[in-house]
Amino acid sequence: MLARVLEKISKGDTLVVVRIDRLARSLSHLLEVIERLEAKGAFFRSLHDPIDTASPQGKFTLQVLGAAAEFERALIRERTKAGLASARAKGRVGGNPGLRTKDPAALRKVRLARQDGYMERLNESAQEWVPHVRRLRPDMAWEDVLRIINGPLPHGRHWTQSRLLRAVKAYVRDGFLPAEVLGRAGRRETDDRLPAIVAAIKGADPEITLQAICDRLESMRERTPRGRTSWQPSSVRMLLERAEKLGLL
Repeated sequence: MLARVLEKISKGDTLVVVRIDRLARSLSHLLEVIERLEAKGAFFRSLHDPIDTASPQGKFTLQVLGAAAEFERALIRERTKAGLASARAKGRVGGNPGLRTKDPAALRKVRLARQDGYMERLNESAQEWVPHVRRLRPDMAWEDVLRIINGPLPHGRHWTQSRLLRAVKAYVRDGFLPAEVLGRAGRRETDDRLPAIVAAIKGADPEITLQAICDRLESMRERTPRGRTSWQPSSVRMLLERAEKLGLL
């Protein structure tokens, strides 16, 4: 639920909670959430706590909490180091005994746990990439699919091609995506590339405006048919008409 809320929040919005313990699992988690809000130009406010990042007092409180969180992390690190040193001095070695002896059952258990954790993280971001992959592959090259996926995302959350391919293979393996999406992309005429990209953006959001498509193309650093960097609605309309003639819409 929190991930969906953070995804929908935009610049100028304020996330309001009754108490901070209803939002975050820990102080460090709270600071992480607030950092994500600030990156979007949004604010945070707690009704029962003196935190309102839209005010100077709230920002000061947040800075104090950040310093306290860093101090707490430093104490935990020091205590952990001291505990490990004391255990080693007494001849005790930490860790999983099965892993130290390379027991196959223990190794398999760890591998499955890591795989489950990876799939949980993928599921949290599935709405960002699965619909595009399902709809565009293998008709469109991975490079263009990647640019379409990254278009609406903040820079810090951009996918790399290797990371996207790993995610797609995991979903294909578990039956969430058809194996056909991993097939070789068909060759497309150079003149058909831009209509295909515009059609993909329009297909993902049928209600999107021409200006919004222009903004998306500019965020993707896609050049116009004449090689310019600034897009106009008339150019997008022309490409949509061509895409319709090509059967891409």
